Amino acid sequence: MPSENTAPDPLEQAPDPQAWAERSARQAAAFDAIGERYDEAFPRKEGQEERVRRLLDLLPPDAHVLDLGSGTGLPTTRQLAAAGARVTGYEISGRMIEIARRNVPEATFVQADILDLEPAEASYDAIVAFFSLLCLPKARIPEALSRIRASLTPGGLLCLSMVEADLDDAAIPFLGSDIRVSGYPREELRRVVAGAGLIVEDERVVSYEPEGARPEVQVFLTCRRGA
Repeated sequence: MPSENTAPDPLEQAPDPQAWAERSARQAAAFDAIGERYDEAFPRKEGQEERVRRLLDLLPPDAHVLDLGSGTGLPTTRQLAAAGARVTGYEISGRMIEIARRNVPEATFVQADILDLEPAEASYDAIVAFFSLLCLPKARIPEALSRIRASLTPGGLLCLSMVEADLDDAAIPFLGSDIRVSGYPREELRRVVAGAGLIVEDERVVSYEPEGARPEVQVFLTCRRGA
């Protein structure tokens, strides 16, 4: 019998597959409806761009990078590809992928949920997840981080960002659609990341005011895969 203090394996905590598929379909449909308007609502992404520049300084020129939640491909996928990285984008929205393929034709895009990531498929020098983990319920974020860690090469890097908030799978209106999002206070976010075997090496906090939405505090972490 396992000890009462034994932590459950996050990869074994999956919800009902049909319920999860229905939730994912609703999220995808919401982002399909948003389309190009996402970039209109977030025209300035200086914090995100600065994090990618810092990441590129730490990577070899031909690094293999996975962009989880690649959206329209702007600015991150394009920025990575322009620097010579081999970029794969995972995106749940088919409409977003259509736009991304126009914006960054040299990248490879796959219509997939974050939790479709299979560590055996490839090893990445780096993974970026800008505002994509927040689209998961808190119960599944440790699973996503475990999959990310296992998909990185030894010493590989993760750059992630989330909006600082205390939310769990809450429905919020955004550009005419309802999106389900989660958030953590920044210290709790660091604990969750560390619990997945990722070492936080750098943190940046940015205040941001998107068009048509309330002001938010964005937390950017650069992490390295631990041993």
